[in-house]
Amino acid sequence: MSVNNNHITIIPGYNLSIGITIFYISFIILLPLISMSITTSHMTLTQFTAVIFDKRVLASFQISIICSLTAAVINCFFGTILACILVYYKFPGRTIIDSMIELPFAIPTAVAGISLAALYSPNGYIGKIAATWGLYPAYSKAGITIALIFVTIPFVVRTIEPVLQNIDPAFKEAAFTLGAGQFTVIRKIIFPEIFPTLLLSGGLAFARAMGEYGNVIFIAGNMPYKTEIVPLLIMIKLEQFNYPQATSIAIVMLLLSFIVMFILNSLQIYYQKIITGGKN
Repeated sequence: MSVNNNHITIIPGYNLSIGITIFYISFIILLPLISMSITTSHMTLTQFTAVIFDKRVLASFQISIICSLTAAVINCFFGTILACILVYYKFPGRTIIDSMIELPFAIPTAVAGISLAALYSPNGYIGKIAATWGLYPAYSKAGITIALIFVTIPFVVRTIEPVLQNIDPAFKEAAFTLGAGQFTVIRKIIFPEIFPTLLLSGGLAFARAMGEYGNVIFIAGNMPYKTEIVPLLIMIKLEQFNYPQATSIAIVMLLLSFIVMFILNSLQIYYQKIITGGKN
């Protein structure tokens, strides 16, 4: 390892900096992961697979993956539109709307979950209207997806915004001067710039949604095989003091999130190299 002399660093002490980095990553990330492995170390492979391939566990994984993926895709679409509006337009109340993006992070998850359940339940303001059309979002997969959309929207908007702000306006002005329409500018200039970041933000939203608990349990209904998510199943195992089974499920969930993030990060790097002509 060596310091790149072409760049001036503001952090004195290369060895000290690397030491702090390794210590912090090990203490915050690696140590909890190792403890999970220790908890399941006395389980045999047969016991581990029996837990993971249990029908109830597989059903909860299916529900969590489908709802998380749906929420991430919806947020990638509408989150990008919202980021474009906040970056390219100035209008009254823009600052208020912009500051509201982080509210899902600031509100306690239990409070948000109760609010969503009250709003979308058959007696809630939106639930009553939906019921007249034969739709019942609360206590269904739709309700879970709504809660996950709520909690993951900041990941997309706040990741896309800086990329949009850094796009050189000269590119768009040149395109308009040459006769390109708005759709062509979006397709040829804006979308290729934000696509790698969009992949990353979608992956972050998916990974966060997979682990969400507090926002979801009040609106999900928590019915086994129908609306029971993986984090809830882990909590049930913990309440039963069945730590090996809870940890086994958590390990699979962790591996799934890691694989998704690894694939998306690799795709992001690949497309970034294409955009920059292999310079980075």
